Amino acid sequence: MSDHATTTASLTLESLYSTYHGWLKSWMMRKLQSVFDADDIAQDTFLRVMGSDTLSTIRDPRSFLCTIAKRVMVDLFRRHALEKSYLETVALMPEELAPSPEERESQLETLQLIDTMLDGLNAKTRKAFLLSQLEGLAYSEIAHTLGVSVSSVKKYIAKAIEHCLLFRLEHGL
Repeated sequence: MSDHATTTASLTLESLYSTYHGWLKSWMMRKLQSVFDADDIAQDTFLRVMGSDTLSTIRDPRSFLCTIAKRVMVDLFRRHALEKSYLETVALMPEELAPSPEERESQLETLQLIDTMLDGLNAKTRKAFLLSQLEGLAYSEIAHTLGVSVSSVKKYIAKAIEHCLLFRLEHGL
């Protein structure tokens, strides 16, 4: 079945999966050079499609799947970078203060949840929120660091808090 032959009227998740999963996995494999990551991204892509209401609006299934897969790939790279950074920090800790493997896993999950929660915020809003919450900086210090007014910092923090609260409500957290 060609892309053009797949009409929106006949497109179901099952037909999308059976027609394009192999192609998407091969496309990701060429990009990533990793069978495991390609398989994970292909699966996550279809999970996102399943969780959305966009099937009836798909005009070009390959482009649609590529767009979602690229977003999933960015999320994967970000998770890997976050995990690497966390593990490097833990490696520098004295052994008696280092978290257990279970605590590490829990802390990594929490960090990834926070990262996901802050996704979608613009860079300055995200940075202001992190400087406030993680570094404990005062609004005036954040304003100086970001090169903005204290009033802007207050708006950024309020926007970030609202974003986090909405995320928690939407995801039942």
